[in-house]
Amino acid sequence: MPKNAPELIDMVSQLIATPSISCVRPELDMSNEPVINLLANWLETSGFHVTRQQVNPGKFNLIATMGQGSDGLIFSGHTDTVPCDEALWQSDPFKLTERENRFFGLGSCDMKSFIAMAITASQSFDPEKLIHPLTIIATADEETTMSGARLLTGNGSNLGRFCIIGEPTNLTPVREHKGIIMESIRFSGLSGHSSDPSLGNSALEAMHEFIQQLLIFRKQLQQKFKNTAFEVSTPTLNLGHIHGGDNPNRICGECELHIDLRFLPGMSIEELRDQIRTIATQVASSREQSASFTPLLMGVPAMHTASDSILNEYLQEITKKQSLSVAFGTEAPFYNDMGCETIVMGPGSIKQAHQPDEFLPMDQIQPTVKLLENLIQRFCCS
Repeated sequence: MPKNAPELIDMVSQLIATPSISCVRPELDMSNEPVINLLANWLETSGFHVTRQQVNPGKFNLIATMGQGSDGLIFSGHTDTVPCDEALWQSDPFKLTERENRFFGLGSCDMKSFIAMAITASQSFDPEKLIHPLTIIATADEETTMSGARLLTGNGSNLGRFCIIGEPTNLTPVREHKGIIMESIRFSGLSGHSSDPSLGNSALEAMHEFIQQLLIFRKQLQQKFKNTAFEVSTPTLNLGHIHGGDNPNRICGECELHIDLRFLPGMSIEELRDQIRTIATQVASSREQSASFTPLLMGVPAMHTASDSILNEYLQEITKKQSLSVAFGTEAPFYNDMGCETIVMGPGSIKQAHQPDEFLPMDQIQPTVKLLENLIQRFCCS
């Protein structure tokens, strides 16, 4: 008979104490392998068959399965966290700290605690009595490239029929979220002395024209696409960063803009990216300049799980909450692409994620474990 994993709070404490920051800045980026090793040990002890999957150097997914058969249930969580500024925290972000009926720590709600709760919930079940398998998946680099989830999709694995991703939603089911594109657009003109405009070709002026066209494009998107299930019912396009030139008496030779586009289910990443690049290319060509493009994020598809899906209807019934549509992105569309009915639902609030003094409310811990046990009973035992 398998032994039990450590107590829930002990597992959360060890996970918080094991840094696993993922970041686009190499000097801040870390391996998640120590976290994967912790989870693998606990899951193997608990009777799971564990597979480690290398994503990139130093980055791993973990797939742990208990029980035999098909059409199983997945609990999924990412192992990485965002960076943090320790000076802004009231306590050590890498030490689980209890105060004010909350557990504080980096990853406490986003989302290391959920994986520990999934392991705890599984302890109540005999692997030999599962009719459908339970799979716990821990992924790499969700906070940056989502390369862990992308690899799962690329392998075409049939990992289960139903999936819960435990991002913080205050235990409210989420069945839709917007997709995300982040892009760098750079205009290259010709620098020169500002006393004579003919000596150069201003990339800053080209960018000004492009931004005007981009805002028209944004308005067109918002007129054409609308989904009132979302609090912000239209696509959004944010101009987040711009830099051009180096001195007021020099014509700007290079200018770069970073944008963030959040789009609704049913809209295509490839089509949107092509439309933006076409606008930029036309502006550059009309000014005898060149435009270049760098994806700052490969693109996260929008998520849509049908309102009448088995999992969504069951969760609405047992939580007494209507499922939501949200603006933040998750790994859910990659699981949907694998044929899983996927719902995002976990303890804690997204408002605490990526913030100093990130915390998990203590009064959501046992309800989460009970909810996960309920799901195992419903989808693995009957």
